[in-house]
Amino acid sequence: MNTALPAFRPSPDAIRSVIFAFGLIVPLTAFAELSNDSLLGPGLRTRPAYDGSASQRLELVPVVRYFGQPWFARSTQGVLEGGVRMEIAPGFHAGAQLAYEPGRKTNDSDFLENHNVSDINRGASAGLHVEWDHDFGPMPTTLLARARRHTDSDLGAQADLRLSAGVYRSGRVAAGVFTQATWASAKSAGSFYGITPQQSATTGLPAFGAGSGLLFASFGFLWSLDLNQDWVVVGSMESRHLHGDAARSPLVERGSNYYASVGLAYHF
Repeated sequence: MNTALPAFRPSPDAIRSVIFAFGLIVPLTAFAELSNDSLLGPGLRTRPAYDGSASQRLELVPVVRYFGQPWFARSTQGVLEGGVRMEIAPGFHAGAQLAYEPGRKTNDSDFLENHNVSDINRGASAGLHVEWDHDFGPMPTTLLARARRHTDSDLGAQADLRLSAGVYRSGRVAAGVFTQATWASAKSAGSFYGITPQQSATTGLPAFGAGSGLLFASFGFLWSLDLNQDWVVVGSMESRHLHGDAARSPLVERGSNYYASVGLAYHF
């Protein structure tokens, strides 16, 4: 499953200029993941070639959110995923999902190309999740715990804990914040950030073993602007910070990265 079109790599200055200009036009405002409204549309995202890369890429991505009985699909909680879920108590859901795993492309990063580091193929993961939604007065809050194992057993497993809260809503404008922590198994961390002796010989990088533990922590903003009753502009900005062995890997050029997205979606 390929959710992104072939990307080009604009300069960092150009990316920052686009984001800054957009910020002047649209206030930082969204309940993209704090609502059960169904959405579908195209989006544009800037992200690092991989977490830890100094190269940034721009790509088309889907904006999707659908909660049926029992099926669901969404791209608004940090992962493109779909599956089944059920409400086991008021505001508390449990379910199972399949998710898209983007892998890592060597030609997205000058560093990887210069060191002849191999691709990690795109794929999928399967997992379970629980989610709690609650309104603290006027503030909607979502807590999501998710575990997923890659269908390629060599790429291991990851687990996420994500907290989102709506902090502002006025008329057509809404804003929220979120934070997320992601843990990786030894196989998952090793496949992306480890370097075996054989790989060291071909890349010229020192051998490095990456073990299990906290992979990254992030903080971000959500925003939305209702254009009319059918169309909404949504997006997010996120700062992500590597931890543990991943942060110390010779493959890491920088310990922090940013993500930003904007999309036009139709309520259905």
